Amino acid sequence: MRITMDCGLDRAEFEVADDHLIPGPQPPAALPDPAAAVRAALEQPHGFPALRRALTPDDHVAIVVDEHLPHFVALLVPLLEHVHSAGVAPEAMTLLCPPSSRQTWIDDLPDAFEDVQVEVHDPTDRRRLAYLGANRKGKRLYLNRTLVDADQIVVLSERHYDPLLGYSGAEGALYPAFSDQDTRTEMSQRVHLGPPEEKPWRARREATETAWLLGASTFFVQIIEGAGDRVAHVVAGAAEASREGQRLLDACWRAQVPRAADLVIAGVSGDSSRHTFATLAAALACAARVVLPGGRIVLLSQANPALGSEADLLLGAEDPQAVLQQLRGKHSVELVPILQWAGAANCANINLLSGLPDEMVEELFATPLHQAREVQRLLDASSSCLFLPDAHKMLAVV
Repeated sequence: MRITMDCGLDRAEFEVADDHLIPGPQPPAALPDPAAAVRAALEQPHGFPALRRALTPDDHVAIVVDEHLPHFVALLVPLLEHVHSAGVAPEAMTLLCPPSSRQTWIDDLPDAFEDVQVEVHDPTDRRRLAYLGANRKGKRLYLNRTLVDADQIVVLSERHYDPLLGYSGAEGALYPAFSDQDTRTEMSQRVHLGPPEEKPWRARREATETAWLLGASTFFVQIIEGAGDRVAHVVAGAAEASREGQRLLDACWRAQVPRAADLVIAGVSGDSSRHTFATLAAALACAARVVLPGGRIVLLSQANPALGSEADLLLGAEDPQAVLQQLRGKHSVELVPILQWAGAANCANINLLSGLPDEMVEELFATPLHQAREVQRLLDASSSCLFLPDAHKMLAVV
């Protein structure tokens, strides 16, 4: 049987014996026009009237943005146009960016929105924080002042699986991202490396409560990615729409496979400039859940990501077990990629196709590949194989 796998912007083909292939998931179909889908979602939100009907010309609108979305500006502009159609002037709109924002997209906005305000949240500046209230456990909540003071909050975010929240985006794009530094630091220690379950994790429950405290003026525009740089779904609305976004994410990217495989081929497709070390680590973690102990994971990408200082824990270690031992009890958001990589390398052999130098790949406990066709010999030698397209977005379980 011939199997194709997207790798970066290329496509590789492999021949697999029928009795060796374990049925695997397929990526969701892509929308032909994501910008049009945003416009439609704003006009007909899930369980909610059109957003413009909730606005008046005197409103100040805070728009929380997720710069990591594919074709971000093409998705943002229809939202700005919709808000403007309600009579809200561009200078009364503020685009709120998380502290990690690079804002490389600002010059791509149309001239009609050159007066839109842009603010990068600073969790250490007490003047830019406001008291929202106390949650059910009595914790005093301080959030970005522009967010708290806004007449209308709109969140444009991706829904994906997340080690802190279980499901990122929507309420999770507000909290703890736009809270004070102490809260961000404390929350970052609550990561889970397993798949999210039906019961929301603690961080997600607190994010949902925080959004409720912000009031009915919070409106979500959620993007569920398709394969590569494409978009599969756009869903808009309030709390009920958030649950629908989570359901659609699971329908698109949560996959159950019948059994673990001796060889797992994990792909990372799309523009490689969007792929970080954390992207590759997430793909490995997905594959590690469905590979036999001592089996092999092949990760196919075109990525050449910069490695942060945390990666020194991998590059300087004797073996993956030493890394896991050193990080025992030190789980945090910043260390998740290291934990994922070391965990995968500890349970399986890894082959990596990427733009990283061979010597660095070897220090990452992996064997470098130079062309996708080298994988064929591994397939020929395996007793069972499983293909995971866009494994960095997927949650695969046996």
